[in-house]
Amino acid sequence: METAQAEADERRPLLHVEPGSEATLVETLQENRSRWRSIRVMYLTMFFSSIGFSIVVSSIWPFLQKVDKTADTSFLGWIIAVYSLGQMIASVLFGAWSNYRPRREPLIISILINVAANILYGYAHAPPSHNKYYMLLARAFVGFGAGNVAVVRSYVAGATSLEERNSAMANISACQALGFILGPALQTAMTSIGSTGIFWKIIDLQLNMYTAPAFLGAFLGILNIILIIALFREHCVTDLERAKSINVQGNSETLENSDGDIDLGAVVTCNILFFIIFFAFAMFETIATPLTMDMYAWTGKQAVLYNGLLLVGAGVESIAVFMAIKFLSKRIEDRQMLLGGFILIFVGFFVLLPWGNQYPPIQWAELKNGSNSSSAEIKYDESSIAAWNVLSQPSLGLDAIAVGCPVQQAWCQYTPIIHLAQYIGSVILIGVGYPVCSVLSYTLYSKILGPKPQGVYMGWLTASGSGARTLGPTFVGQVYPRYGPRWTFGPICGMVMAAAILVGLMYKKLIGFSIRYQTLQQC
Repeated sequence: METAQAEADERRPLLHVEPGSEATLVETLQENRSRWRSIRVMYLTMFFSSIGFSIVVSSIWPFLQKVDKTADTSFLGWIIAVYSLGQMIASVLFGAWSNYRPRREPLIISILINVAANILYGYAHAPPSHNKYYMLLARAFVGFGAGNVAVVRSYVAGATSLEERNSAMANISACQALGFILGPALQTAMTSIGSTGIFWKIIDLQLNMYTAPAFLGAFLGILNIILIIALFREHCVTDLERAKSINVQGNSETLENSDGDIDLGAVVTCNILFFIIFFAFAMFETIATPLTMDMYAWTGKQAVLYNGLLLVGAGVESIAVFMAIKFLSKRIEDRQMLLGGFILIFVGFFVLLPWGNQYPPIQWAELKNGSNSSSAEIKYDESSIAAWNVLSQPSLGLDAIAVGCPVQQAWCQYTPIIHLAQYIGSVILIGVGYPVCSVLSYTLYSKILGPKPQGVYMGWLTASGSGARTLGPTFVGQVYPRYGPRWTFGPICGMVMAAAILVGLMYKKLIGFSIRYQTLQQC
């Protein structure tokens, strides 16, 4: 009985209005501190989840080759894609779970799955055979555990008022971006351990540059569980109380339990917009390395280094944008900033369209003029092979990377080069537009849903993003090698422009629940 009462107290809205009384804010100082302490635990959960994803990405291919010599580049594609597939499935399940049970349950279970999956990844070398399938299984369950981001976002949406939500959502996205930046940096730091590393025969543990990041991810997961158990408490500040505070009258029980009060057109629109945002960004992440290797005759090592620096710069830029949104949202309407973000992304991809009379260097021409196959035109560096390069150019050997645009790609001979200034300018523009659209789509979505439990709906939104991250690289892999950058970036420009038009058409529907309800009551 006491346990049930405690759970009820935890889930009680903090902005409470007595029936028949004027709206008042009765949250105590202690409750406010507890609420924000719990929100900050969710920030850390998102941060740790992002690190867990990005800390092993750059080393997956060499580790796969080390543990299973039968693995080929097509299997590498499955290992990369299965993370997003796992997250797409789990986000809906965990979101539904959080609607009916305390959120601590799906959070802890999902993190335990993530911890176990990271340990399995670290022990992928141990089985006598079929090691690549153990890696595949590990990455699938790491992605499955990462489905808790739907729970994190739904909790923060429900535990903040309308005035607080933009800032809180921006903080979540900033923590996510920071995790994506620090993950590869930690992986780089661990390369000093070496590929051999340390071996403990008693527990069959190999601690090297490939497994140490996974074990660090497992440790961070355990730390995250401790923080959730010790500090996390459920609180609920819904738009319903905010609606009451502006003297909107109505049946609160009906509002919270009726799907009819949610504008499903606006919900579907937000999911479409979110898919396009993540599809475009996933496509850009995937194409960066092969594009620069083809256009500027960079080696794999140069492409990884220079693009890494550019993406770190874009990450820092994104964090600055996330912080700026917290202040701009007080002066500029959410829908206007969202529209502006799509325009920036459109311009960013539009400037990548090839033009002019200068063409990229062709690989076959360099090889033809070279005196031997070991000349400067072919550079050897096994550790720097980019995943995309081996996926899109399977004819190249695993030990050699030829610079320039491959003759197998017919478009190299008639498609103008994308100048370096175009590429850098695109990175800057997309680096501003993407975080704006990401934060504002989440924020608008949570406001549209209003007081109804948001777990399932946030799960569908997360699934949209995961699906986009799965299909984006697939689109690039099929279109870019065959048709080149013009037919790769052209459709993306069309998609982003369609998203901006959709925002314009649905502009009047993309409003918060309380505003919509007030309008309906006045009619």
